Amino acid sequence: MNHIQIKKTAILVALVALMAFTRMHHFGTGLHLPDASLAVFLLAGAVMASPLFFGLLLMEAALLDFTAVTQFGVSDYCMTPAYGFLIPTYAVLWFAGRYYAGLHQNNLRSLGWFSALSLAAVNAAFVISNASFYLFSDRYAGMSAMQYASEVTQYYVPYVSGAVIYLVPATLLYVVFARSSAATDAEHA
Repeated sequence: MNHIQIKKTAILVALVALMAFTRMHHFGTGLHLPDASLAVFLLAGAVMASPLFFGLLLMEAALLDFTAVTQFGVSDYCMTPAYGFLIPTYAVLWFAGRYYAGLHQNNLRSLGWFSALSLAAVNAAFVISNASFYLFSDRYAGMSAMQYASEVTQYYVPYVSGAVIYLVPATLLYVVFARSSAATDAEHA
């Protein structure tokens, strides 16, 4: 295994672990970090081209949710026919990461692209997951779409900030390691 493969493997193991440790508390509490799944799918897409890894992450998320509901008393409120729409929700994030991987360069402009794509993908994920829950969960049969939109806006900031809490440190770690790697390469040149 070469140096780059070792780095990618370490990143992917860290992402799987991060989702495993944070998945049970969607917005977080004073004792628990918020769910890192949005950031995990985005970052994994940026690092790993294989759609098999995307499938692995989907299976991990479903297994964690099943375990949370059946073993740890987490509410099954979201376990409705809309649950399947987490696949396109996470696919938007994965493909945004894949798209960014093709644009990536080691400069500040590239970080700007990453920020913009991340924000757009997290917003699209918010719309997909909430619109599908409204349409397919049968929890809001008597509520108009406008009423639902008004209700769900209270979750927008925690949803986006939950992703940002992980994306900002990931970006900073990348910058530190990229500079360190560039300095090491320069010394060996």
